[in-house]
Amino acid sequence: MNLQDRIETLVLLGKQLRQPQALPNATIHHACYTNLWFTPQNIQTALTAIATQFLNRRELETWLSAYPAIAVAQIPKTVGLVMAGNIPLVGWHDFMCVFVCGYKAMVKLSSKDEALFTHLLQLMVQINPDVQNYVAIVQQLKDFDAVIATGSNNSARYFEYYFGKLPHIIRKNRSSVAILTGSETPEEITRLGNDIFEYFGLGCRNVSKLMVPKGYDFARFLSLLEPFGKVMQHNKYKNNYDYHYSVFLLNKQLNYASDFLILQENPLVASPVSVVHYEFYTSAQDLQNKLAQQQDQIQCITAAQPTGTAIPFGSAQQPRLWDYADGVDTMQFLTAGW
Repeated sequence: MNLQDRIETLVLLGKQLRQPQALPNATIHHACYTNLWFTPQNIQTALTAIATQFLNRRELETWLSAYPAIAVAQIPKTVGLVMAGNIPLVGWHDFMCVFVCGYKAMVKLSSKDEALFTHLLQLMVQINPDVQNYVAIVQQLKDFDAVIATGSNNSARYFEYYFGKLPHIIRKNRSSVAILTGSETPEEITRLGNDIFEYFGLGCRNVSKLMVPKGYDFARFLSLLEPFGKVMQHNKYKNNYDYHYSVFLLNKQLNYASDFLILQENPLVASPVSVVHYEFYTSAQDLQNKLAQQQDQIQCITAAQPTGTAIPFGSAQQPRLWDYADGVDTMQFLTAGW
């Protein structure tokens, strides 16, 4: 397959995924059974984001125009991929990067997200049988030239031990931050609610911390998020809320809470499920200083009126092809000539 063949395969896959009931119900139910955090709605949200933002000819060609070297036949290489399973198809972008480069992806799937990736791969093989020469799903990585591994801070230590001598990208825990001024409209807060509650807040691009000015009206903020209270219908989310609410109450740490969300003053970026941290800032400079100190923990920053590297509320879980995890250009890494 040349580059145009690979692009065409991805474009055709996108067209299929944009069709109603793109995935069989059996596949969706199996994915939800394997990972109880997955829901049919969240799976559809992930599929829609991939189909519209990634598997789109214009987006693909714009993205790849920055890497002209991949149009030339590449020396065959194998790239190991260790995928996470916190949200549906979270490792798809890494696979796409390897595939468009013309390399073989040796994929170690998370046990929590196997069915969805496997089905999309089957669809690709139906579109072009040569795809099967570019990917292998394995239980253990061996005989590869480079690796991209995603996991927790703890698993990253093991990745460094096993893969540190090879070219690698190793990702650790990150979370996202929202900047609030107090002048946001109800519609803007609703869009921020999507950044907080999509996938129950389990993604690295989910907002887990608010930067707010002194005197911020948390009661108004929580009231505007009431439409998201349906998250309590999910048993695992409810259990998390009940547990953290009880612990904070016993320890007298509770700051603000609604029936489904707890806001706690805490300098850490990452927060538990059902909890969002907040931190006060006193000036624009103070805000920038605090964000700079935490930049190695932050995946993305959202704001109602974004400036610099910030993105608009409601777009955190709608990354473009060039919005690389941890700010590390995966394509640049893959085309570096190792």
